[in-house]
Amino acid sequence: MAIQTVFFDIGETLVDETRQWSAWADWLGIPRMTFFAVLGGLIARGEHHRRVFDLLRPGIDLAHERAARAAAGHSEHFERADFYPDAIACLETLRRAGYRIGLAGNQPEGVENLLRTMDLPVDLIASSAGWGVEKPSPEFFARVIALACGPPSEIAYVGDRMDNDVVPAAAAGMLAVFLRRGPWGFLQAEHPDAARAHIRLDSLAALPQALEAYGVSDPSVEKGANFS
Repeated sequence: MAIQTVFFDIGETLVDETRQWSAWADWLGIPRMTFFAVLGGLIARGEHHRRVFDLLRPGIDLAHERAARAAAGHSEHFERADFYPDAIACLETLRRAGYRIGLAGNQPEGVENLLRTMDLPVDLIASSAGWGVEKPSPEFFARVIALACGPPSEIAYVGDRMDNDVVPAAAAGMLAVFLRRGPWGFLQAEHPDAARAHIRLDSLAALPQALEAYGVSDPSVEKGANFS
C-alpha cells in the first residue's frame, strides 16, 4: 500500500537539542564538553540519557532543579528557531504532496500545546507524556497507528534512533525511516539493527523523494536504500 501518513520523532529528528542540553550544563555548572562527553558515553552504551544528571550530580533532585530553573525564567522547552534547517521545509513539501503529517515522540508535559502554538504544517500531534507511555514500547506505536486511523502499512515513522524508532516502528508494520543525525543517529548508524530500516536518510530534504521512490516499487530502490 502507498504511504498516506508520515509521523516524525521530535528530538534530534526535527529539533536540534544542542541549546537545551547546553543550558542544562550551564545551570549545573558543568563544562559543556564534559556534559556532552558523558551524554555520548551513555548513548554509546545504550543507557537512558537521563542518567547524565545522576552521573554528574549524584543524588540530584531533578524535579527540584526543573522547578528552580522555571522560577529563574529558564524554559526547558525548545523554540521554533531550534528546528533543523531542513525540518519545516520537509513538512511543508510532504503536506503539499498530500501526505498527512504527524508528530509523536518522547517529550515532556506541555510539548503538545507548545507545538500547536507554532503553526506548523502538521495534522496530528502527540507525545509520550500525553499518552503515558514511552518509546520503544509497542503500546506507543499502537497509539500512533490508532491516531493515524489507518493500517500500519500506510504509515511511515521517521526517527534518528534504531532502538527507539526504527526497530519498534518496523515491528509494528510501519515503514521505518532512519535519519542519520544527532548523537544517536551517528552512533547507531552501524548498529546491526540498521538493516531493519526501510529507508536511510542523511537529510530530511531527501525524504519526499525517498517516499516517492519507495511508493512506486522501483526495483532499484532496495530496502535500506540511502538517500543523501
